[in-house]
Amino acid sequence: MKIVSAEVIVTSPGRNFVTLRITTEDGITGLGDATLNGRELAVRSYLDDHVVPLLVGSDASRIEDTWQYLYRGAYWRRGPVTMAAVAAVDTALWDIKAKSAGMPLYQLLGGASRTGALAYGHASGRDVPELLDSVRAHLELGYRAIRVQTGIPGLGPVYGVAASGAGGGERYDYEPARRAAGGRPLPAVETWDTRAYLRHVPTVFEAVRAEFGPELPLLHDGHHRMTPIQAARLGKALEPYDLFWLEDATPGEDQAALRLIRQHTVTPLAIGEVFNSVYDYTTLLSERLIDYVRSAVTHIGGVTAMRKLLDLAAVHGVRSGMHGPTDISPVGMAAALHLDLAVHNFGIQEYMRHSERTLEVFRTSYRFEDGLLHPSDTPGLGVDLDLEAARRFPYQPAYLPVSRLRDGTVHDW
Repeated sequence: MKIVSAEVIVTSPGRNFVTLRITTEDGITGLGDATLNGRELAVRSYLDDHVVPLLVGSDASRIEDTWQYLYRGAYWRRGPVTMAAVAAVDTALWDIKAKSAGMPLYQLLGGASRTGALAYGHASGRDVPELLDSVRAHLELGYRAIRVQTGIPGLGPVYGVAASGAGGGERYDYEPARRAAGGRPLPAVETWDTRAYLRHVPTVFEAVRAEFGPELPLLHDGHHRMTPIQAARLGKALEPYDLFWLEDATPGEDQAALRLIRQHTVTPLAIGEVFNSVYDYTTLLSERLIDYVRSAVTHIGGVTAMRKLLDLAAVHGVRSGMHGPTDISPVGMAAALHLDLAVHNFGIQEYMRHSERTLEVFRTSYRFEDGLLHPSDTPGLGVDLDLEAARRFPYQPAYLPVSRLRDGTVHDW
């Protein structure tokens, strides 16, 4: 199956997406997600200028060899731009191989290990009453597990709270990055106070448990904003509320920080959405410092790399919790769902429904029913790209907000 063309499509149906579309000589097409929120054009250039010329004329069936060729041949390895580009190629080739075989991707990965993938949604509110309303709304939509985030008393907009707005006052259910009506936008700036956050969050979970009882799985994202001792304190304070996980408690670069957190709390820990290589996890897995790996297929190098990571995690008793917000395109989400269904050590899948405009461009066949996600049984990933619709939504520059402490210091978010 010789590759005859590879096209990079950048489209913005409510938010920006980068998609690679590979076509073989027998007319089979495969799609791969290369979206890197806020740095989309860097990945487009990497693909157009450095990767696509290497693909045309090569054998689409040699997936592992192509992955190694792109990863090792570049010399400058890893990094989010490189790995998003490699992921797009890899996922598109798996899509082609599954279509050629006439079966859904999960069948090529070993078949189904479960009937569906448990998904969690994002409930948030500027205050506790608004949060409780959001939890109720998610339960009505069928979610069986819910991430809980709120505003912090005394602070303004907070990343992860949709009602807080994206810097221009609008909600960001689908897009937290700020756009500008004309010209290039600047990142919105949010003020942060970790001590206020640490005082507030336990009261939030106390209220949620009082309202919804002990059975509902609850998750929380720290967005890398704590020091190790602060994260240990929060994990300990949240133990009475039985969290499914505490996510991204500290900056991901400092893997040793998880040792201190682990010493002080039994709250389950998840991390990894900003990781882009299995090598980022080696200490965390070998020392069992986390309970869930959080990378996205889109950012860690594709289906091939994610399967290897999850197999390594399984050896150490760690489960999957793949990244799945709306800056992962429906192509990337579909790839995750096929892995969710196939791997033994599945844990949970993040799921935010894409906007109607996004779903005009990406025609999906996966489904969400009774709290579970189900990948398509059609051959391949089960996602089609409407090129005409994609061209109706040109790229728009957008940036995620920047967090600063009260004294003006740039902080993690």
